[in-house]
Amino acid sequence: MKCPSRILNDSALQESDRGSSSIRGHRPRSAGRGLRRALVRLSSTIRLSSLIAGLALLTAGFRAQSATNVVLWDSSTPFVDAVHLDLRTTWRPVPENPFVLETNPLKSASDPGYYGRPYAFHGDAVVENARLTAVCWSTKGQVVLYPKTASAQPNGPLAAPALNPLVVSFAPLEDRSVPLAIDHCEVVRNVGDEVVLEVFFSPQGTPHLSATLALGKDMIVEIKPGPALKGIRVSSPIAQAIAPSFIGDDLLLNAADYPTARTLSLPADDFLLGLLSGENGMLVMTWPKGGQRVRLQLAQPQAGRRQIESVDFDSDGRAVYLAVLSAPGLWHEENLSAAYLEKDTVSNWRRPFAARWKTELAEDSIPTTFTFRAAKGQVWRGVSGSYTYPVWFDGEKTCFHLSKKVPPTGQSIIYFEEGQDTPPSLTTPVDVLRTTLGMDLADAILDPEGRELRTHHRRGAVGVRRACTCGCTEAIQAVFEASREFDQRDYVAGAVDDMLYFVRHHVERINEYLRFAGAMTSYLQAQAAKSPALQTYLAGLERTVAQIPQEFNVQKQNMKSLDYADDLARQTLALTGRQDAANLKAYLDLGEAWRAMGGAQDYVLASCHCITRKLFQEASYGCVELPEAVPVAREIRDRCRQCLRHPDGYEIWPDY
Repeated sequence: MKCPSRILNDSALQESDRGSSSIRGHRPRSAGRGLRRALVRLSSTIRLSSLIAGLALLTAGFRAQSATNVVLWDSSTPFVDAVHLDLRTTWRPVPENPFVLETNPLKSASDPGYYGRPYAFHGDAVVENARLTAVCWSTKGQVVLYPKTASAQPNGPLAAPALNPLVVSFAPLEDRSVPLAIDHCEVVRNVGDEVVLEVFFSPQGTPHLSATLALGKDMIVEIKPGPALKGIRVSSPIAQAIAPSFIGDDLLLNAADYPTARTLSLPADDFLLGLLSGENGMLVMTWPKGGQRVRLQLAQPQAGRRQIESVDFDSDGRAVYLAVLSAPGLWHEENLSAAYLEKDTVSNWRRPFAARWKTELAEDSIPTTFTFRAAKGQVWRGVSGSYTYPVWFDGEKTCFHLSKKVPPTGQSIIYFEEGQDTPPSLTTPVDVLRTTLGMDLADAILDPEGRELRTHHRRGAVGVRRACTCGCTEAIQAVFEASREFDQRDYVAGAVDDMLYFVRHHVERINEYLRFAGAMTSYLQAQAAKSPALQTYLAGLERTVAQIPQEFNVQKQNMKSLDYADDLARQTLALTGRQDAANLKAYLDLGEAWRAMGGAQDYVLASCHCITRKLFQEASYGCVELPEAVPVAREIRDRCRQCLRHPDGYEIWPDY
């Protein structure tokens, strides 16, 4: 086919011939020779002016194209064995206004007969903005995404992108033994801020499969499947796949942990991250809620390492969104060893920018998410007790302090999902989630309301004492030690009421876990009766959830009852009726009883929380090699999340 400039030149010549004939044909043969010459000169002048105007408009259009936010290119010749983004001397920008390809653009724009002219690509279609280059590689039958590093983002007109070793591609989810090519691309929209292409894939011997590809000013690519397209395969060397969960812990999948598996099925919830090999890139996938299925295809081991080679996504006829974030040190893998035990250790990795960096470590054998703190400090857990918080930043240094309670085993994967003082120019995975799914759907996943801690403070912000049996008994003890229990009896009464409020809410929260455990046990047993093939999987989960009532029963005598707490309150208040030297000793005995009761409740509540998180994880990891268990795992995850919402301060709180 002819290139745009060739079309213009040929059309101009044809129009010239038609114009001369038309002028001659409308004049009588008897007209004078001078008049004919004048008319010919006038006609030539008009034709030349029209041609110059068309060329000027075309040139202006191409110049303006280079300054737009999104450029659609025609590579002029198809890429064959490799895509060379740095060799673009023959590339042509596809004009936003197709009339510039006509001989007389102004005339064409005023004539409906010219409208609807499709653009025919001579080479491969390339869509480019300041963040990403997308190449419709026809001979390979795939669309390849080349991110631009964060440090190389231009602020002005688009320029040739800096080469980036990160490559993410996608193609139809079809039998890959059949050769696949991109037959052609059709321009749906090309307006400077957005380019939309319909890409037609042609597996050999089968009808066309199409997908609509949309790219705007950011790095997000929308892929909407055509009627016959089952889904897409997103290919890239992925070191770790992460299914984020903002209530409960993230699901981290490393191909090395599944040495015999070829495919892993995920119970992902509309959001998936892929940490790209090399630690400089992150693939973000989002999709609206529906019947989608996600599978990871694992590569054969190379050089002792195994990676995830692709994400197979059954789209359920819905759009899916891809984004590739790129920056040096965007994530990090830290190998932990005994050398990290019981001492401060500084990593060689430095965070590239401020964000909510996090990692997963084993606390009491349960994978637990820890967000990096701004400084070193202590932390207290209801089960583990007190220890040095394991990860923090010291200026630009990344620091670890691992212990017997959080031991140095395996690897620490450091990554981020949310921003925290992050520069506005940088995009986070949560930014992508909100942009693609909208605030309402994104908030259903992020669940900011469910991440809010419930309060144990009866009087809200009034007072600063700890709202627990330990904190309240310490405050009351100071009054008795000063022998002021009589004149401060109202203060003591207020502290006792605070303590009772705390205990009642503790017991109420524990009862929520007991109800959850009962309902979950019934659900698991019902599923086992319906699905014999899942009985082993379900039996393991039932044993885990049974630990909740077991912990309750073991500590039941130590937790006492609300009537017992009311009796302690009456005895404590009775000591404030008169000043007596014996009151202090009597109160110290009561204080010990208060703390013993509250401590047992603290432990049971924290244990229930840990067991529920453990169930969430076991259901998730247990289904990846058992595809038929994925729907059950999703239901279990949803129920666990619902129970874990609005955590108590003595649970392992979500934001640390």
